[in-house]
Amino acid sequence: MRLESTPELEAFRLTVRAFIAEHAPGIKAHTGVRAPEPELMPAIRAWTAALYEAGYLGIDWPAPYGGRPDAHPLEPFIVAEEIARARTWPPVGAAALASAALIEFGTATQRDRFLPRIRSGEDMWCQLFSEPGAGSDLAALSTRARREGDGDDAVYVVDGQKVWTTNGQHADMGYLLARTDPDASPHRGITAFALSMRSPGVEIRPLREITGTTDFNEVFLDGVRIPAADVIGEVDAGWRVAMSSLGRERSGVAARGTELLATLEDLTALAERTPAGAGSALDDSATRQAIGELATRVHVNGALVALAQSRMLHGTEQPADAPIGKIFFSELNHDLVDFGMRLQGTDGLLTEGDPGAVADGWWADAYLYARAYTIAGGANEVLRTQIAERGLGLPREPR
Repeated sequence: MRLESTPELEAFRLTVRAFIAEHAPGIKAHTGVRAPEPELMPAIRAWTAALYEAGYLGIDWPAPYGGRPDAHPLEPFIVAEEIARARTWPPVGAAALASAALIEFGTATQRDRFLPRIRSGEDMWCQLFSEPGAGSDLAALSTRARREGDGDDAVYVVDGQKVWTTNGQHADMGYLLARTDPDASPHRGITAFALSMRSPGVEIRPLREITGTTDFNEVFLDGVRIPAADVIGEVDAGWRVAMSSLGRERSGVAARGTELLATLEDLTALAERTPAGAGSALDDSATRQAIGELATRVHVNGALVALAQSRMLHGTEQPADAPIGKIFFSELNHDLVDFGMRLQGTDGLLTEGDPGAVADGWWADAYLYARAYTIAGGANEVLRTQIAERGLGLPREPR
């Protein structure tokens, strides 16, 4: 693996860093993929529009829609790293997934309609994939869409329920998967749609999580009518659309290494500030050894991120790459914040707003959220099975 920077890329990084320092909407208070508070949404939309306008988002889009085909393929990774380094808000919502689907499978009319509104921050998207009975097993989704009418007046009437919809309460549009052929095999008979979240019959119910915040939502679809013109790709071929768009959105991988380095720095500083005996916790050899072990794993994670980027750029990705990286990151993230909580003793139980809470309860919030990383994007248990079967070629589990 060789993934070396160049003077041009380092100059680009410094330009991005300066842009973020000038335009970013402040520090993101909570760790993880979180939904902003409603009062932050105008600033988030303006920030999104500024990133697109400056050419830092949508870099790999076709030139007619604002992309830069001559850009270095590492530029999107650098942007993601610098946003994470600044601890500010990354792009919120599922616009990256939706735009990937629209660019590859959408009609010219759909691209002309939706892509400019993504760039301007007018439309925020959410992802309507997961269901109560179909989380990691996406092919088991049961939301139904039946066609009514013909020609320009044709619509699909959708009934069903989605869950774990991040930013659903803020979204203008939804990237929806629904079953259009209930008699087809699980991976067939699914269609992708662009859904206006203002449509009659769409009900959004926020979910209050253990962190005390509302990032996820349930979305109920009761007789929702979607114009047939808003089908993305071919009818009954939505599985291919979804898998392709999920595979194209890769820049978030780059932020993982930066996020863990920042947490490691915070952990070391916390140990240095935490009283223990006549000095600090960092004076204790066992604490230093534990942090040293975590630091080693953080640097291994960085190597895994670099390897993933290298393979993406050279088209040599392997089936186990993404699952291994995700499992390693999510479990290391948990162990980092777990150690931060244990360093604080009972004070680690103090949460946001509690007097005396370290970093205003950031560690408690990060600890409670850490389990979400082990589930989102595929539960680690499911991903281990993928590594075994697809990566190592081991026999499939009996069905």
